[in-house]
Amino acid sequence: MKSRHSNIEYPEVRIRDVASSMWQGMSKSPFLLFGVLLGLGGASAFEIVVPLYYKKFFDALLLPQAKAELAPELIHIIFVALLLNGAAWICWRVGSYSIARVQAMSMATLRQQAYDHLLYHSYSFFANNFTGALVQRVGRYARAFERLTDRMGWDIIPLIVRVVGSVIITAYIFPALALIIFGWVVLYMTVNYFYSRWRLKYNLEMVVADSRTTAVLSDSITNQNNIDIFSQHAKEKKYFKEVTEDQAKITLRNWLAGQGLDAIQAALIFLIEFAIFYFTIRYWEQGLVTVGTFILVQLYVLGLGRRLWDFGRIIRDFYEGYADAKEMVEIMKLPYEIKDVPTAAPLHVSSGEIVFRDVTFAFNQTREVLQNINFTIKAGEKIALVGPSGAGKTTFVRLLLRFYDVTSGRVLIDGQDIRHATLEKLRNNVSLVPQDPLLFHRTIMENIRYGKSSATDAEVMEAARLAHCDEFIRSLPKQYETYVGERGIKLSGGERQRVAIARAILKNAPILVLDEATSSLDSHSEALIQDALDTLMKDKTVVVVAHRLSTIRKMDRIAVLKDGAILEEGTHEDLTKQNGSLYAKLWDLQAGGFLRDIS
Repeated sequence: MKSRHSNIEYPEVRIRDVASSMWQGMSKSPFLLFGVLLGLGGASAFEIVVPLYYKKFFDALLLPQAKAELAPELIHIIFVALLLNGAAWICWRVGSYSIARVQAMSMATLRQQAYDHLLYHSYSFFANNFTGALVQRVGRYARAFERLTDRMGWDIIPLIVRVVGSVIITAYIFPALALIIFGWVVLYMTVNYFYSRWRLKYNLEMVVADSRTTAVLSDSITNQNNIDIFSQHAKEKKYFKEVTEDQAKITLRNWLAGQGLDAIQAALIFLIEFAIFYFTIRYWEQGLVTVGTFILVQLYVLGLGRRLWDFGRIIRDFYEGYADAKEMVEIMKLPYEIKDVPTAAPLHVSSGEIVFRDVTFAFNQTREVLQNINFTIKAGEKIALVGPSGAGKTTFVRLLLRFYDVTSGRVLIDGQDIRHATLEKLRNNVSLVPQDPLLFHRTIMENIRYGKSSATDAEVMEAARLAHCDEFIRSLPKQYETYVGERGIKLSGGERQRVAIARAILKNAPILVLDEATSSLDSHSEALIQDALDTLMKDKTVVVVAHRLSTIRKMDRIAVLKDGAILEEGTHEDLTKQNGSLYAKLWDLQAGGFLRDIS
C-alpha cells in the first residue's frame, strides 16, 4: 500500500499482524495476565450468581409463612449475597491492579519497540516522512494497546462470562426463556459485528485524515520562518483550512455511521424487553414461573442489555485501535532499505583509502545522479568535490556513508566493499560535518560528547577549545550545561557549525567528510576555525564538498563534477591554468566567494 504523503510502498498489514505485534509487548508479564483473567473473570462470575439469590429472596418472601419464620431465611440469603458481592469486589481489585501493571509495562515496551525499529530506517525513509506524523504513529501505537486491553479486560471478558452464566442459570430454571435470551444475544452481536466491519473503512479514513492534519501542521510550524519571509500567511491558512475541513467531513461521516448503529441497538433492546415481559407474563399466568424467576430474568436482561450496548463501542474501539496501531506496524514490517547483509563484517580501516569503482546511482529510472564514477582517494589525501548544484557532490558523500546504496558498482575502503561491512563500524570510521548541522535539545556538553560517548568532560572541553566553541560558551549563563533548543535553534548558524566541528574533533575518525563546513561562519569565525580544521585533517583521508572555492585551494586534489560525472581533476593551480576548464569558469564566476550555477 502506498502512503498518501510519501513515495514509500508499505506492506499490507492484517489484524493478525497487529495482534502479534501487541502480544510481543505484553507477553513478558504472564502472571499479571493471569491476574487479569482471574480477577475480572472471577468478579463477573460472582456478580452473575448474585441475582440467583435475589430470586430465592423474593420467592421466599411470597411463601405463606409467618414473618418470624421467614426472617432468618431471608437474612441468610442477603448475607450470602453480601459475601458474593465481597468476593466480586476483591476480584475487581485484583483485576484492576493487574491490568494497570500490564498496560503500563507493555506500553513502555511497545514504545521502545517502535522507537528501536524506527532508528534503523534509512535516510530516504525519513526524507519521505513528516517528523510529526512519525512521532504521532509511535504515540498512537502505544495508546492503541491501552484501548484494546481496556476493551478486552473491562468489556469482553465480563461480557463472555455474563452471557454464558446468564444462559446456563436461566436454562437450569426455565429453558424456554434461556433460548430467547441466547437467540437475542446472537442476533445483537451479529448485527453489531457486521455493521462495525462495514464501518471500518470510515474509521481508517478518519485516522488517515488526522495523520495528514498533524503532518501539515508540523510541516507548517517547522517552516514558519519561510512563511514570514515570503509573506505566505494567507496561502498557508487557506491550505490548512482545506485540510481541516476535509478531516471534518470524514469525521462527520464516521460519526453519523456510528449513530446508525446506536439506533439499531436501541431497537433491539426495546424488542427483547418486550419479548421477555410478554413471554414471562404468559408463563407466570400458567403457573410455570415464579415472581423470583421474573425478577431474575429481568436482572439478567437489563445487565446484558447494558453490556451488549457497550459491545458496539467495543467493536468500534477495536477497529479504531487496529487502525491506530496499523500505521506503526506498517513501518515495523517495512524492510530496511539500508541494512547489514547476513555476512557483514567489521570494517578495518588501516590507512583510509577510498575507491569508487564503476559507481552509478539513480533514485529511479528517470533520475540518474551519478554515472559510472571511477575515482580513487589515496590514504591521507585531501580532496575536494566541486561543481554546479545538482552535479552529484552530496550524493557522492551519502554513498560513502551508505545513506544510499549504489545502483551498480562498488565503494571500497581499504579494499573492503562497504556493503559487506557493518553499518556501525563503517560510520564509526567516518566523521561528517554537514553544511547545516542539527543538534539535540540537550546541553552543549552532551551534544559535543555525542562524537565519543566515553569522553571525559576535559576531553569535551578540549575539543570545544580547538573548534573555538569555548569563546561563545563562556558567555552563556550555564556555559556547557546550556540547553541549545530544538535542532539547536538557540545557537547561531556559526555556533552550531562549531559545535559540529568539535564533535568531529572528539570522534577523531580516520576518514573526515566536510560538507561546506565553514559556510555558516563569518570571516572572523572562519579564520579562527581554519586552524582547527587543519589540525583535524592531519593524518586523515579528507573529502570536502565545497561551493566556496576559496576554502579548498590547499587541497591535494580537486574533482570537478557535472551532470553526475567527473569532468576534471587536479590541483587548484593546475585547473585554473587549463584554458576552457569548467573549474576555471567556476573560479572566474564566483560571486562573493560562492559558486553560481552555470550551464
